[in-house]
Amino acid sequence: MKIVTSSTELADGCAFVPTMGALHAGHVSLFELARKKSDFVVASIFVNPLQFEDQEELTKYPRTPERDIELAESSGVTHLWLPTYEEIYPAGFPKRSAGKLGEIFEGASRAGHFDGVVTVVARLFELVRPKISIFGEKDFQQLSLIRNLVTDLNLDIEIAAAPTIREADGLAMSSRNVRLDQNSRDQALVLYRALSAAAIAPDLMSAQSALQEVAKSQTGFTLDYAEIVDEKDFSKATYETQNKRAIIAGWLNGVRLIDNMEMKLGATR
Repeated sequence: MKIVTSSTELADGCAFVPTMGALHAGHVSLFELARKKSDFVVASIFVNPLQFEDQEELTKYPRTPERDIELAESSGVTHLWLPTYEEIYPAGFPKRSAGKLGEIFEGASRAGHFDGVVTVVARLFELVRPKISIFGEKDFQQLSLIRNLVTDLNLDIEIAAAPTIREADGLAMSSRNVRLDQNSRDQALVLYRALSAAAIAPDLMSAQSALQEVAKSQTGFTLDYAEIVDEKDFSKATYETQNKRAIIAGWLNGVRLIDNMEMKLGATR
């Protein structure tokens, strides 16, 4: 694996996995999928300040550079790109808007977050020029926004979605999990329990009720939202909605956690 600090050292047409570091098994699954699609796999590590709501959150974001290098190399990454702030955001670089989808759910609770996401991803795509880019389904709203971005910019880039990687007990892997103490770690399972309860419900109304009831049952967990939406536009799902997904988010001891799950309500499992 080659570690590079300038995009000029990269070749066009790679499989690209953008990250903010603090890598874990979820990232590894993205790298491995990328390697199946290309012999040239670029991973970037750039903690993007534009997508943090405040300076304190940016400061708290975990950084594990030595482990990141080891995981990337062992997972098939051929080029690990560590860009500078100046390369990503040269003077006068315009900030993008995530639009209406960027203002609801995660966007409503994290003002400007998705504007920062689409701004940095557009810039990363401009510099890397990949043929394919891999994103995890765990950040499903982000995934939808990036697909929209590629369409809006008319980019010839395939966006591939990788399934959420979970711990043995169901907790979705996240770089933020390291900030949870053991008690909060146990409480965090409420997200998976709520999604699982919704997934086995016989119909949409029962699923929504189960999702809300379980989500509100955990002491210490402050629920932000728990909703079943249309995957296409994140409008509230109806019985006619073809592709439904439950999304949930909240806080535990100041740590924000999100998760989601496809809903095949009433389908034979």
